[in-house]
Amino acid sequence: MDDSESRKMRAERRRQNQDDSPRYHQGQYIPALENPESDMGICAWCLMGFSVLLVLATLPISIWMCIKIVKEYERAIIFRLGRILKGGAKGPGLFFILPCTDSFINVDMRTITFDIPPQEVLTKDSVTVCVDGVVYYRVQNATLAVANITNADAATRLLAQTTLRNVLGTKNLAEILSDREEIAHSMQSTLDDATDDWGIKVERVEIKDVKLPLQLQRAMAAEAEASREARAKVIAAEGEMNASRALKEASMVIAESPSALQLRYLQTLNTIAAEKNSTIIFPLPIDMIQGFLKQ
Repeated sequence: MDDSESRKMRAERRRQNQDDSPRYHQGQYIPALENPESDMGICAWCLMGFSVLLVLATLPISIWMCIKIVKEYERAIIFRLGRILKGGAKGPGLFFILPCTDSFINVDMRTITFDIPPQEVLTKDSVTVCVDGVVYYRVQNATLAVANITNADAATRLLAQTTLRNVLGTKNLAEILSDREEIAHSMQSTLDDATDDWGIKVERVEIKDVKLPLQLQRAMAAEAEASREARAKVIAAEGEMNASRALKEASMVIAESPSALQLRYLQTLNTIAAEKNSTIIFPLPIDMIQGFLKQ
């Protein structure tokens, strides 16, 4: 089953849960919304009424305590007597709170980046490597990020470290060095699924560096050097073989015409004279030397 099919099944289950139970908000389970505002007791309504009367009695001074502003990239989660207000996050812009009964938490909705500390991982082929990375994520649902987990940022950081170790533990050294994009995509899918209930959207995961032990680096360098030397020797041998074949063909052509050898002598003398040398080598015909040797 691929990732698209699994996401469709999870979305279908969330829709069913949302239809069957009011405890689900926007397809996500939020424990803080189990009791809606209409279930508040008479004491809570009395406290809210007293708060409203206090605000009206202290106007216009109390208006500065009731008006709050959140920036474009922020959302505010309002708690009234410890319960999240229906409607989810507020903002951006102005919103009103009751000073005595309401409190709020600002949530940053911008993309957050953090480095995964270097992790020493034992690969599938029993090689110890040190790997680090970087994660980009953002808060997709501010209500879930506040209600379902204590510290979403710290939890995401710890989960990224654990996921990095788990994913790399199933790979051998060659796969880690060559398939970084696949490893990063696998980590992103795992983190995104795990942080879905926290309102976190993992946008991107990248592997920064893979550090190998010094002895392993030396062994890999020696292996690469030996491989290059072997290829160089093979190439040199192939060049010698091709050169010998060319010389053989040239000697066969010269043997068919004795004057061709004399012309080759003259070309050699011309080449030596063009280099401005003070010494000139003049080759003698082999036939003349053989005549002197016979006498």
